[in-house]
Amino acid sequence: MTQADDRILETFEESGLTLTPAVLSKNLDYTRNYISDRCRALFDADLLAKDGEGFYYITDRGRAYLHGELDAEDLEE
Repeated sequence: MTQADDRILETFEESGLTLTPAVLSKNLDYTRNYISDRCRALFDADLLAKDGEGFYYITDRGRAYLHGELDAEDLEE
């Protein structure tokens, strides 16, 4: 997990929105390509889900991670 991962997940939780990597990159000051890579990694870890139109949203597992109920070491399996 990276600092960007935490910021991405926090943005989803605080906003309650479904967002694209392009929108996230405009608001988090990271490149779109980097945010896209991180969103894919978070998706693979089941911390984000994706709808059919390229929008991501936070999962219950993502919320559990943010609330300290899930350790980052558990995600590296």
